[in-house]
Amino acid sequence: MKTDFSPVYPVYYEVFSEEQEKEFSKVFYFGKGTEVEEAKGKINGLIKKGSIEEYLVFDSGEEVRIDRIISINGKPGPAYDEYDAFALACLNCNVQTD
Repeated sequence: MKTDFSPVYPVYYEVFSEEQEKEFSKVFYFGKGTEVEEAKGKINGLIKKGSIEEYLVFDSGEEVRIDRIISINGKPGPAYDEYDAFALACLNCNVQTD
């Protein structure tokens, strides 16, 4: 399932820049649909594809769309709220209590 790219708050660009200075980073992100995937290694930079989509590029060649990042080295990413809402979905069910 392909999702449209969502703009990312500027504060995340600072986080991405700080993480590029590290020798190793671990990123959890939404891959296809709500499937959580993991990328790890040295972040080499940020690239733009098309007119608006942006990706973190790892030394392995793996690319992660920045608006789908759940966490980066334990810090919440742009998609953290979406992940949190998805994880709590069962808690929002209408359950009858008698």
